[in-house]
Amino acid sequence: MKESLHLPEHPPYVHTVKLKLAALALCVCVLLAGAFFYLPGVVSVSSSVNGRDLPIYCVQTDKPQIALTFDAAWGNEDTEQILSILEKHNVKVTFFATGGWVESYPDDVKAILAAGHDIGNHSENHKNMSQLGTDEMKSELMEVHDRVKNLTSYDMTLFRPPYGDYSNEVIQTATSLGYYSIQWDVDSLDWKDYGVDSIVDTVCNHKHLGNGSIILCHNGAKYTAQALDTLITTLEGKGYEFVKVSDLIYKENYTMDVEGRQIPDGG
Repeated sequence: MKESLHLPEHPPYVHTVKLKLAALALCVCVLLAGAFFYLPGVVSVSSSVNGRDLPIYCVQTDKPQIALTFDAAWGNEDTEQILSILEKHNVKVTFFATGGWVESYPDDVKAILAAGHDIGNHSENHKNMSQLGTDEMKSELMEVHDRVKNLTSYDMTLFRPPYGDYSNEVIQTATSLGYYSIQWDVDSLDWKDYGVDSIVDTVCNHKHLGNGSIILCHNGAKYTAQALDTLITTLEGKGYEFVKVSDLIYKENYTMDVEGRQIPDGG
């Protein structure tokens, strides 16, 4: 009966709930603290602008660095020539390959990596990603990822959506799989087959060309290989240094502006 003289203010289950909530709150605080100290990118990286999740179109930097990229989806006639010209100039670039291209040209994939270039993910089947469900998006990314991994032991971390087509879900899915989504702010229009002079002029006099630009080319376009030597020489003459996308972008501590420009914290 002694216990009846000291009845709790609230029923026992209320105290149990309070204890559980307190424990949960403590766990959340610990996790947030851990994320802050050990995973700075988790708390300071944002690709969302006005409710839209954006891929990286370009990078804000004071360094006169630009990234040259080649989408590899269909053709392969000029890959060896392109690699030779890049070696001549000691320029490193980024290739975005589809699963079909990797499967058809495994030796070229190995040659690209052996030369010190990036290999990025351009999806398995070059579909419009925004029209796919989440599971199919993941499959499109991971099938080619695993193929490259099995072929070369290389883990890709850069993703370019086919046709430049994306949605919030596409960017979020790629991010959840460990990928940075990469677009471009300078399109060479080499895929239109206008000729060598057109490619050089379009890129070198492009209104968006500047520090941190990402340039889009295609390894299978008709005149790209022929234009490459002059393109590199002209851009270097303007004072630009070529770097791989993986060396241009910020991996953590950044936000984006409305144009898809990656901005470092404090920038």
